[in-house]
Amino acid sequence: MDDSPALVAPAAAPARPAARRPSVLMLAWRQLWRDWRAGELRLLMLAVALAVAAVCAVSFLADRLDQGLRRDAAQMLGGDVVVASDQPTPPKLRELAQAQGLTAVDSTAFPSMARAPDAQGGASRLVAVKAVGAGYPLRGRVELSDGRRVGAPAAGEVWVDAQVLDALGLRPGDTLLLGEASLRVAGVIANEPDRGAGFMSFAPRVMLAQADLAATALIQPASRVTYRYAVIAPDGGAGRASQDWQRYSREAAALIASEGWRGVRLESLESGRPEMRQTLDRAGKFLNLVAMLAALLAAVAVVLSARDFAARHLDDCAMLRVLGQPQRRLAWAYGLEFGGAGLVASVAGVLLGFALHYAFVALLAGLIEVKLPAASGWPVALGLGMGMTLLLGFGLPPVLQLAAVPPLRVIRRELGSAKLGSLAVLGAGVLGFGAMLVTLSADPTLGLIASLGFAAALALFALLAWGAVLLLRRLVPQAGAPRWLLLATRQLAARPLLAVVQVAALAVGLLALALLVLLRTDLIDSWRQATPANAPNRFIINIQPEQGEAMRAALEGAGVRGYDWYPMIRGRLVGINGQAVRPEQFAQERAQRLAEREFNLSHAAELPPHNEVVGGHWQNDEADGLSVEEGLAEQLGLKLGDRLRFDVAGIQVEARITSLRKVDWSSMRANFFVIFPRKEMGELPGSYITAYRAPAAEAGLALDKRLSHEFPNITAVDVSAQLNQMQAVLGQVINAVQFLFMFTLATGLVVLLAAVSSTRELRTREFALMRALGASSALLRQVQRAELLGLGALAGLLAGAVALLLGQLLARYVFEFDWRASPWVPLASMVCGALLAQLAGWWSLRNVLLQPVVTTLRQADTQ
Repeated sequence: MDDSPALVAPAAAPARPAARRPSVLMLAWRQLWRDWRAGELRLLMLAVALAVAAVCAVSFLADRLDQGLRRDAAQMLGGDVVVASDQPTPPKLRELAQAQGLTAVDSTAFPSMARAPDAQGGASRLVAVKAVGAGYPLRGRVELSDGRRVGAPAAGEVWVDAQVLDALGLRPGDTLLLGEASLRVAGVIANEPDRGAGFMSFAPRVMLAQADLAATALIQPASRVTYRYAVIAPDGGAGRASQDWQRYSREAAALIASEGWRGVRLESLESGRPEMRQTLDRAGKFLNLVAMLAALLAAVAVVLSARDFAARHLDDCAMLRVLGQPQRRLAWAYGLEFGGAGLVASVAGVLLGFALHYAFVALLAGLIEVKLPAASGWPVALGLGMGMTLLLGFGLPPVLQLAAVPPLRVIRRELGSAKLGSLAVLGAGVLGFGAMLVTLSADPTLGLIASLGFAAALALFALLAWGAVLLLRRLVPQAGAPRWLLLATRQLAARPLLAVVQVAALAVGLLALALLVLLRTDLIDSWRQATPANAPNRFIINIQPEQGEAMRAALEGAGVRGYDWYPMIRGRLVGINGQAVRPEQFAQERAQRLAEREFNLSHAAELPPHNEVVGGHWQNDEADGLSVEEGLAEQLGLKLGDRLRFDVAGIQVEARITSLRKVDWSSMRANFFVIFPRKEMGELPGSYITAYRAPAAEAGLALDKRLSHEFPNITAVDVSAQLNQMQAVLGQVINAVQFLFMFTLATGLVVLLAAVSSTRELRTREFALMRALGASSALLRQVQRAELLGLGALAGLLAGAVALLLGQLLARYVFEFDWRASPWVPLASMVCGALLAQLAGWWSLRNVLLQPVVTTLRQADTQ
């Protein structure tokens, strides 16, 4: 028996569990973290974040302003609904409000002269009288300078503006004479919640109780009085209150129409004074345009960055395909990676935009005088939607090519072409992005011109760049040309598609920058020219013809120059082409009001220098002609050749429309709806109006007192405070426009960097081969410089030429101001494009020629 120890087979090692393949979500997260740390996604995410921030900054401000306007609408209007008329409110409208359980209050407003007692100097001042009922105001309170918040004055008392006391030499507690009544000044108004706009709002306020109105004996049968009947719905929840006053508004409008009451209308909120509205509307449109261009620039940067990202990952994906990764898994991984990157960039952009909109609020301090409510979720949704559309719609299509890379690319690098699926995603992204741009613009004309204009410009840039590349080889001769120029042109001609992409991308970025620079400069200039520093700050009306020479001598003696001086005739339009004018023949409410009111007409032998003829011809001293403001013509449906008949104090005057004028109502000049091109119209009763810039400080006040003493019948209106406020508003709006403009410039620079960086890998490989074949670094620098300068110059020339066309369209049809761009714009844009492309190329490609040849070849071989 063998006693040797038996050989025991070793125990089998426990089987290791098969390595668990990471989920698609985990794979996407790892790729996102790795690519972020490697800097692969930074430029792409920066472009998205900047675009979303620009969009959200404008949207947050607009949303909060809109909510604040709605919140304060009833207070600013004086009620939920106001019936305004030039006669006492019809009893049926009062009965309708009572039947529906609405709360109402009356007020009566008209201009008049207030006086100080003779013992206190007996001075007088034009004031805007307002008599209010006991329930006034329905919304808010009247704030007095001593801090009290009050309602209607008590019987025998008045609240007044501080200007009344200054002009009359009175103090609180003194007696003020108004018509035949003597009233005690009980307080100084600091804020009147429902003070409206209009010429008479320039006059200081005197507010008295409705019960004291009869004692003044100021309202006579021919007096020009505005009666206002304001109603509000009882508190029953916002929705119920809104339904109540909307019901009254509908039924009151139907009653006014059925009864045929003339001079009775329902008022809605007017957002701001008319002379400021045009400026603020233009500023809002420009801010929307800047946000749109930031989004367009970001789309270009995302496409270029995503294309560059995909080019660097083609070989990695080919290896993953060799190792058995299916297309679907790769597609999901990259789709989730880009979705995550887009979400992070969009959230960062929303947060940055939310912070930036506070900068707008600070820049517009004083213009925005109310406490704004919190923003709604709409700007957040818009920003997130914009960011995800940019990244998934424009960034994902090139990346989806990675999933379709064939395994054979490991040995055949030319494989990997575009597939229809990614093109479909790109098409959907373009459509969605276009819809968001139109929504963002808040103006269909602006949205269509900007989006379609840039789409057409991109196609034009690509076509012209393709033609330029084809001509390049013929333009540079083989023999006799410098080596650096020959190599640069041959490189561009060898990869025409890449050159076209670079030129088109650079041109789109430069187009946006050129357009912003041109429009910003001319828009700001047009604002400043509309209300220059020397704009008139005094208006005097009711100057009788026999006082004309003495008045003009007084003004010129005080050093006043360049003042407006025009006849002013009150007339009512009573006939158009032989047909009587009736308000009901016009559909629009404003046209109906124009048909009911009297116009301020004038006549002049020459066209006023601040008016522009936009239709027909102005002929001096044309006996049967008249010139109509284009806005009035549009409202009333008038055209050249129509005959208008006016009733001027019982005298009928008729003439034919021979010209249409463009009038800038924000210019603070003497403007008229209708002007007869005649020097003399002595048969018509009338007076004169003058507008001038008063001398500064004490000299201006002395002139005011002298004119009031020598011409006691005139009505002088000092608009210095309003003019100063308008110019301050312009300064604030300009600061806000420039702030967002500088922000969008950063997005444009990102596009330039993306356009140049998109060829970094290819240039690295090409330069490595040329250096290995003996090319010097100095020669390659010259080649790179020539290529970048040429691409930038071509892109700048194309961008400048198209900017002239798009700028003209936007200025005319969106911003509505005259724009005459310099013919030097394309040349200046070409120079700027060449310099910016060179700077961006130097920054992006600065390390390409600094590495050793072996290192460059190894990196090129692994990329």
